[in-house]
Amino acid sequence: MLPYHKLSYWEKTSYLEGNNVTIIGSGIVGLTTAIFTKQKLPKHKILVMERGYLPSGASTKNAGFACFGSPTEIFDDLKHIPENEVWETVQMRFEGLTKLFEIVPPSLLDYQQCGSWDLCPESQEDITPAFLSYLNEQIQKITKVSDVYYEDLGKIQSCGFSGFEKAFGNRLEGSIDTGKLMEQLHLKCTLLGIKFLQGAEVLSIHNQANQVELETNFGRLVSEKVIVCTNGFAKQLLDLEVEPARAQVLVTSPIPSLPWEGTFHFDQGYYYFRNVGNRILFGGGRNLDFTGENTTEMETTEAIQSHLEHLLRTKIIPGHAFEIAYQWAGIMGMGQSKKPIVTVIDKNLMVGVRMGGMGVAIGAMIGEQLSQKIVNEQT
Repeated sequence: MLPYHKLSYWEKTSYLEGNNVTIIGSGIVGLTTAIFTKQKLPKHKILVMERGYLPSGASTKNAGFACFGSPTEIFDDLKHIPENEVWETVQMRFEGLTKLFEIVPPSLLDYQQCGSWDLCPESQEDITPAFLSYLNEQIQKITKVSDVYYEDLGKIQSCGFSGFEKAFGNRLEGSIDTGKLMEQLHLKCTLLGIKFLQGAEVLSIHNQANQVELETNFGRLVSEKVIVCTNGFAKQLLDLEVEPARAQVLVTSPIPSLPWEGTFHFDQGYYYFRNVGNRILFGGGRNLDFTGENTTEMETTEAIQSHLEHLLRTKIIPGHAFEIAYQWAGIMGMGQSKKPIVTVIDKNLMVGVRMGGMGVAIGAMIGEQLSQKIVNEQT
């Protein structure tokens, strides 16, 4: 990459000089922040910086689940999180998905409201009819829809799963095409006149009185405002309570006569799978090695990938022949709290990170919140 001092007048003035807002990270949060900011401040010059030639974290690597809360996740959360905080999180996810679909129509994302199912072993006795009634009472306040959660008595058998005894459905969850989502967000940014720098890695941030200096892999840049949207990588730039959490995924070869469609999860959401056409996308296993998966290394491991394949062949699609066609890893941002970090560090420096594996659901809402903080700092 050419260093800054070798760039032309045109390159410097068009892309690198006079930026009102520079956003670090071109994932869902970064792009939606740029979109909302440009819509609210149309005369602002906005630059999005990305260290990779594609987004480097999880936005192009996630499973494409449009979800907001499974029965077992909510049950587990209620054990150690105040009830009001649990439902605030669910509400944020549901409203975040609504916000996302306002930016990009669901039809452009191959959105399928196929429902989701929480698969449980025989030993799972916590999700009682009374608890489902409680869930439906609470979720109706958020969604205005009744009977969202239910026990699907015939689901295990009809899908041919093995090793599960109960399936609890959610009628409102679904799936999207992650690649199409990012294409549409990028297109919207381009049409709004937002500029991009790919392959530009920010090495350090120096906040000053009236601007922010960014040391990058090609030189020093200056911007009036900077917003950090690097999620699991944020700790490389700022002292924040967010840790990287690697998620590993695989996709099978096409499976003729795949006996089910939809999105599924089990073991409190540590494993999740869905159909992509007649292929299966399956991810998870971070709970096998929390320490090892607390990393920003974008690599898969033999132990977790082998375990995922074993579960596929024995529990999810037993008796069907297939090959593993794709394998990859993405980096999420996690913390002790499920609440994202959305804050003004200084009037010129802001941050929106720690999506907790829910970037699809909450990313657009975080983007709007960050854009409003930019507007507030103008007054």
